[in-house]
Amino acid sequence: MKTTKMITGIIALMVCFSFFGVMSVYSQDLGLVGLLTKDLGVTKNQAEGGAGAIFNMAKENLGAEDFGKVSNAVPEMDDLLKAAPKTSGLGGAIAGKTSLLGGSADKLTGLASLAGTFSNLGLKSDMASKFVPIILSYVQSNGGESVKNLLAGVLK
Repeated sequence: MKTTKMITGIIALMVCFSFFGVMSVYSQDLGLVGLLTKDLGVTKNQAEGGAGAIFNMAKENLGAEDFGKVSNAVPEMDDLLKAAPKTSGLGGAIAGKTSLLGGSADKLTGLASLAGTFSNLGLKSDMASKFVPIILSYVQSNGGESVKNLLAGVLK
């Protein structure tokens, strides 16, 4: 009787651990786009375009070697970069107006410069800041803390 309970307990633990193992693999299988759509309720096209826009910004602001490290942590990077909508330069035009009005053009750097891109995707401009923690977590899980920090440095 005691042996049966012990065997049943061991089997229950094995089932439990295998379930969590499957969940971990499932989360990895989602990829970045899957995580963004699941966590933020955006469409696949919005997730791809928004992530691509963020990575395009990072590519413009990081050196080739550093961006290569980030790119290596995101297997779908090429597709994401291609999915980013082209903007009409609205962010730059707004930055110029801000400077003319006595403000600093630096205020629209980083995520604020993506407002037009996110708008083209049918997303509110504040969604860019909601993409960032998911992207950073994904990059960290695939590339480590130092690669995440490289990316985080340009997403301020």
